[in-house]
Amino acid sequence: MQNEVYICVDVETAGPIPGKYAMLSIGACLVEDTNSTFYVELQPDRSEFLPEALAISGLSLETLKEDGIDPRIAMQNFADWINDVVPKDSRVVFVALNAPFDWSFINDYFYRYLGNNPFGHSALDIKAFYMGFSGVSWCETSMKHISTFLLQEKHLVHNALRDAQDQAEIFREIRKLSQKVKP
Repeated sequence: MQNEVYICVDVETAGPIPGKYAMLSIGACLVEDTNSTFYVELQPDRSEFLPEALAISGLSLETLKEDGIDPRIAMQNFADWINDVVPKDSRVVFVALNAPFDWSFINDYFYRYLGNNPFGHSALDIKAFYMGFSGVSWCETSMKHISTFLLQEKHLVHNALRDAQDQAEIFREIRKLSQKVKP
């Protein structure tokens, strides 16, 4: 059995779909060591945006055009970080709260700029994992509901790194609880 290394990832974007809107920041951390982190703010590679998306993150397209990292360099830096923290004989696993959203942007950017995605074609969704473990309904898998149960009501701050770290903590707690009830 191959060793698995779980990396929690969060992104902030200019809108809901990668084909139309830019990814603005990436935050990532090892699930088992949330001090082992990666964070980058990217230069927007698309000009369209939804004002509400920018309001959520507080990021500015104008500022990122000047201060952000070129997306190709940002994705290479992310790939290099993954290679540094994941032993050669291990499999890296993408973990996120609402993984379909975050993974779709990460996958698009890795393929667009580097031609491959180190995470492969799958992701572990914390929301679905929590639903399966706890038996709650889908509407009870939001960060608001989960954080009330597992994080003393912390809420997303929409900083990609801080949110990735909080989500990693949630994932660890769910795994710990599920180990207690394992047959």
